[in-house]
Parts: sequence; structure tokens; C-alpha cells
Amino acid sequence: SSFGIDFDVEGLVRRLKKGDVYVPEFQRNFVWSHRESAQFIESLLLGLPVPGVFLAKDRHTQKLMIIDGQQRLKTLQFFYGGFFRPDPTKKNQKVFDLTQVQPQFAGRTYETLDEEDQRRLDNSVIHATIIKQESPDEEEDSSLYYVFGRLNSGGRKVTAQEIRTAIYSGELIDLIEKLNLNQTWRALFGKDSIRLKDRELILRFLALYEDAESYKRPMEEFLNQYARKYRHGPAKHLKRLEKVFEKTISIASSALGENAFRPVRSMNAAVFDSIAVALARRLDAGPITDETKLKRAFEKLSKADEYVKATSSSTALESSVETRLALATEAFIAVK
Repeated sequence: SSFGIDFDVEGLVRRLKKGDVYVPEFQRNFVWSHRESAQFIESLLLGLPVPGVFLAKDRHTQKLMIIDGQQRLKTLQFFYGGFFRPDPTKKNQKVFDLTQVQPQFAGRTYETLDEEDQRRLDNSVIHATIIKQESPDEEEDSSLYYVFGRLNSGGRKVTAQEIRTAIYSGELIDLIEKLNLNQTWRALFGKDSIRLKDRELILRFLALYEDAESYKRPMEEFLNQYARKYRHGPAKHLKRLEKVFEKTISIASSALGENAFRPVRSMNAAVFDSIAVALARRLDAGPITDETKLKRAFEKLSKADEYVKATSSSTALESSVETRLALATEAFIAVK
């Protein structure tokens, strides 16, 4: 369900400054020009109608996450702060004055607006639609996940992992961000993915390593369920997963080389999840000392017709996931 709230601009800016209204991590890019931002402020000063925003309340923190309306809300925050796109790492900040607007506002900052204009802006109203999930139960955000993807009106379609990062933010997502900085992983995957594909692969590995027996397509929903389940830990469990990931990626790099998950030029997600999960299962039984034998087992597996099929077509089918995990696990289990 959804309901509407009218926020005054001054109150919205105060909430943004405190972090009570916040931009999801992946949505950090601000793309409006100085002119576009100034004209939005001018519209409010003139009393013109402006589009509303969509927010979702986090039931754990009670904070409001911006689903749609980032450019408008960040513009307000910048204008009240005095600088356009403020950057604390830069010594010289760009003053946010109003440009290409009506003469009475031209060159004005918030501080130099006439008092009545400041008051008019402070009291201007932004309509917010608050999204609230009624069912399934309160601990499951599955509906909000899909609503977020449909409502977000940026210039690009948001990816599944971008939405997860917003909806399921917490200790598990924080761990994935940390693991994504692992230098061995970075060497295997390549440069940081702006669409979070690298983070999604890490989540995929963790989910299949722990819960492959319950896998049901689509993969997207399987990963959602795992992210939801372990969103807030427990800490001991997440610490164990961190060690599992680090050991697995280390042996994959040293024994299998930089093309461990690349049957062709690009990384193959199905090859990655099967090889990584099989290695982690083998490492659970103890360290691997014969890396040469491990590499031979990997090369033999990579050429097996059944494995190639399970990693190259219909890879999200339950049978394909089960087959490639079983074949990879069997290939590595006897390696000492």
C-alpha cells in the first residue's frame, strides 16, 4: 500500500542532513546540471507545482529511503548548504547561486535570498508517497524489492543487486562490500563493476555454498531470500563466511590461475559458482597441498560435456545448478 505526506522543504532538508531521509548506496550519482538545479529551486520560489517523490520506510531504523526523487532532494540539500555538488576533498567549492532564472533571483544563494523568499522556500511543500508492504509478513521485503525496480525512474534500469543493496542493507551487504575489496578477488574478476555484478557473484557463491539444496529458480529470488535471511548476521556466522570466501578465492587464484572462472574471455557466472562452491566444500575437509593435481582435475572437468552444458545453457534451471555443483564437487573431493 501507499500513503501520501506533504513535507515542507525546510523539514526535508533537515531530515536529509541527519540521514533520516537517505539515498541508497548504489544511487549516489547526481546528474543534474547547475542550471537544472537552479530552475528547480526557482519553481519552488515561484510557487509552481513540482513532481513528488517516492520513499520507503525501513522498519528497522525508521529511516526513509529515496526510491525516486534523488535529484530534487539532493538539489535542496545542496542549495541550503551553499555549495553545488559539495566535495570535502576539494579546497575550492562551487557556490550554489541561482543562474538562468528570473531577475529577482539571479545570483542569489539561500543565505542571500530576501527573507520573504527564504520563508517561501522553507514553507514550500514537496509531496511524498510512502510505500509500505502489507504482506508477506513484516520480516520479508519481497514486494518492496519489485516495487523499487518499477518505480525507480533513473536513466537506466536498476539491476537486481543494486536493488538488494538498497532493500537489504545491513551486515551481510557490508560484508560483501568488504569481500569485494579483496585483492585476489579483484585480480580474478577485474575492475570494479559499477552495476555491482562482482558483488552479486559473491552473494551467489555464499548462497549456493550454504543452501544449494533448497535452490529453486529464478536465481534472482533465491538470492533475495538469502540476502533477506542473513541481512543482520549473526556476526559469528558472517565471520565464518568471510574466511571461507578468502580461502576459496586464494586457492582458485594460486592453483587455477587468472582464468579460473573464464572459459572464454568474460567471467562465466555458472562456472564461477560451481568451481568456487566445490573448492569451498573441499577446503572444509582440510587444506589442499597438491595444487598441480587440483589444476588437472579442473582442466578435465572443464572439458566434460555434461559440465559444459550445465554452465553454458539454461544455467538457472534446478537441474543445471545441481549437475554442475555435483560434477565440480566430485572432481575436487579426492584432491589432497
